[in-house]
Amino acid sequence: MKTTKILIAFLVSAFAFTACDNDDNPNETETAKPTIDKIELGLGNNEIGTIGEDFHFNAEVIAGDKIENVQIKIQQIAGENYSKVWSHEISWPQYAGAKNTTIHKHFDIPSDAAEGKYDFIIIITDQNGTKLEVKKNLNIYAAGNLPVNPTATVFTVFQNDNFFFRKGKYYQEGASFKTADVFSSQVSISGVKGDGIMYLLLINKAAKHKPESVDQIDFSKVIVYDVYEHKNMTEVGTFTNTPIDANFTVVRQMPVLKIGAAKDNNSPNPQDITGTRAWATGDYIYLAVYKNTTYNINFSQVIDVPVSL
Repeated sequence: MKTTKILIAFLVSAFAFTACDNDDNPNETETAKPTIDKIELGLGNNEIGTIGEDFHFNAEVIAGDKIENVQIKIQQIAGENYSKVWSHEISWPQYAGAKNTTIHKHFDIPSDAAEGKYDFIIIITDQNGTKLEVKKNLNIYAAGNLPVNPTATVFTVFQNDNFFFRKGKYYQEGASFKTADVFSSQVSISGVKGDGIMYLLLINKAAKHKPESVDQIDFSKVIVYDVYEHKNMTEVGTFTNTPIDANFTVVRQMPVLKIGAAKDNNSPNPQDITGTRAWATGDYIYLAVYKNTTYNINFSQVIDVPVSL
């Protein structure tokens, strides 16, 4: 009897221990958290914002379940010096309910911002109760304190030597480029020094490609009208694809590109204008995109160019 009682007591104790052990380590799957990838702060992901000017933010988000909210915070860093206390927050609730999305936003750095180094915090809240926070670096400058500040001071398009676009306006509403028309353009960018490169591109809107920096160009979708670069500019000045010398002699003529041409003006190797970049009747964009490779600062400007073959 005594042996039987001891055995029963042992089995009861073992069962109780096992039950407690199972309670302490439930066999449950951890709640999935959102993930984020391909974060870009500033054009070309240069992590630079300019007070009072447009700022580019891009990220790809996959929710654990579904997105509840997307928020960014720009916060000052302890130990850094600022002219005043300043912070900024933006929420984008329109992404609520999405499983995965690309967040591509442009917003102005507020005019009351203080220059300095900041934490750029991205917060993704999930409907399943989880949250993801990612901290990146951001440098905010006043425009006058940027190492370079590219600005298009000349952006002119010619159709068969006649003005098509100049000084911010089209010279004839409803005009379009037709087969064998000559496309040419003068673009000058001021506020640059060091090294930089400029691409001037024609892109069919049907390609759904609008690069905001040189590094984003998909050359399978663009017709290169011109590519030109500057080297070792020691002082801030103007860079143009039609430079002149001290005697006001044109050093480089404007390139020409015939609508319907078999090859573009890419350098050093012109591309066949075939496949996804083949000529077609439709709405094109003409895009000037510039990268200062010394300071990793980008600039772009665009107009619409209709093409009727």
